[in-house]
Amino acid sequence: MNVGLARVGNSPCRALLLDFGSVIQKSFFETRADIERILRIPPGTLGWAGPFDPESDPLWRQVVTGEFSERDYWNQRAREVGSLIGEDWRIQDFCRKHNELPANAVLRPEILALISDVKQVGLKFGILTNELELFHGKDWALAVPFADKIDVLIDATHTRILKPDPRAYRLAVDAFGLPANEIVFVDDQPRNVAGASAVGIHSLHFDIIHPRESVKQVRLAVGV
Repeated sequence: MNVGLARVGNSPCRALLLDFGSVIQKSFFETRADIERILRIPPGTLGWAGPFDPESDPLWRQVVTGEFSERDYWNQRAREVGSLIGEDWRIQDFCRKHNELPANAVLRPEILALISDVKQVGLKFGILTNELELFHGKDWALAVPFADKIDVLIDATHTRILKPDPRAYRLAVDAFGLPANEIVFVDDQPRNVAGASAVGIHSLHFDIIHPRESVKQVRLAVGV
C-alpha cells in the first residue's frame, strides 16, 4: 500500500470526506430486488431506475436538475412502495424496512476497504450527508461497522443545512481543522460535487453505475 500523502494540487491530502447514501451505502436503485424480496412482492415491481435509466424516470431527472429534492423523491417512492402492501409510508418507513437487510448487502465492500486503508495510513475520515439519521434512525447510524473510524460527521438531520449550500462544506472543513484544499470529497450528485469544489475542496463524482472505477479514482486522489 502507498502510505505517502497524495498531492491535491500543491497540497497534501489529509482527509477523505464521503457522502453516505449511494456512496458508502448502495443506492436504493441497486437494492430494489432485495426490497422486493423482503416485501414479498413480484420481482420487477419497483420500476424506478434513477440514473440507471433516467429516460424512464422523469422524476429522477428533476432531481438531477435541482427541480425536485432528493428527499422529496424518496418520500414519493416510499409512499408508492408502502401502498403496494397497504401501508402509508414515508422515507423513514422505507428505510426501516431496508435496514432489515444485512450490512454486507447494502454497504459497498470497496468503500469499507477504502475507509479502513485511509485510517491505516493516518488520514482523517468523515461523512457529510443530508439525511443519515433522518432516513435511517440514530441507532442504525451508530451501529455501522465503521463507526469507530469516523472523525467527522456532519448530518443535515441536525444542522438543517443541505448540500450544496456552501455552509455545509464549511462545517466539515472546520470540523476537520484542515485547509479545504487538503480534503477530498466524494458525492454521487454532480451539484453537490460542484458545491464542494466552489469552497476549495478537491471533489470527485461517484458514479453508482460504475462504482469500482469510482473507488479507484478516489484511491488515486487520496494516495492509498
